[in-house]
Amino acid sequence: MNIAAKALALALLASPLTLCAQEGFGKLDPAPPTGHTVDEIIQKFGQQESAFKKAREQYTFRQSVKIDTLDEDTNKVDGEWQQVTDIVFDPDGKRTEHVVFAPANTLERIMLQQQDLDDLERGFPFVLTAEQLPKFNITYLGRQKVDELDTYVFSVVPKVITVKDREFEGKVWVDQQELQIVLINGKIVPDDFREGHENMSPPFSTYYEQIDGKYWFPTYTKADAEFHIPATRDALADDIHVKAVVKYTDYKQFHATSRILFNGEDITNNHPSDTQPSQTPPTQK
Repeated sequence: MNIAAKALALALLASPLTLCAQEGFGKLDPAPPTGHTVDEIIQKFGQQESAFKKAREQYTFRQSVKIDTLDEDTNKVDGEWQQVTDIVFDPDGKRTEHVVFAPANTLERIMLQQQDLDDLERGFPFVLTAEQLPKFNITYLGRQKVDELDTYVFSVVPKVITVKDREFEGKVWVDQQELQIVLINGKIVPDDFREGHENMSPPFSTYYEQIDGKYWFPTYTKADAEFHIPATRDALADDIHVKAVVKYTDYKQFHATSRILFNGEDITNNHPSDTQPSQTPPTQK
């Protein structure tokens, strides 16, 4: 989600969430992986992400978004934007979106732009497919315990950053057993500080859960940031505290128009009971 303040530029001074300091996150251990090289792990989770992206296109689900601004003195909500959308298929089998709940927008200190909505749809539920891997510098950081999961942690930085072609920058956590992304933390870059085009993005975390015993899909995203008006514009202006939560629920497979292959195996019609989750997803903090 990118946020632009009405009539004034905002500078985002928050950094990506320090997840290692939160409950449930163990100490980062720089020890190398076991049983696989770093390159093998990267290629493996890229292949799985490609398969999951294709599979998610055959699922219906509900996306619930809530964006709040909070009063700095009381910490109470003083503005809110909500939207609940069902991602469904029409009678012709075409995937479409149906807004089922959209109360009046009460945000006054910020306004949303089309770029914000694009981030909600494509940026927050980030997918690092095999096709996308060459676009990023991916660096192994170490091992980390996340709740019940043993994970490998990678830094992901786009090789080219432009306002036109914005990308995710941050960290991804990969389950050591299944070599699948289970958590990401970062932001969409770059921010745009050009006068008249001001648009900034908050840091966020997205959690993934195993659906139907085989696909790791995004289920929960949270963002929390303090936006500040630069002192050269208005030294007395209040900070703007923004929180956002996105939930992806009620995943249901609709139909498959093509086969989904993973490691040479057709997993399109695997029955959920054939492959049960072997791990507990990270707790949403």
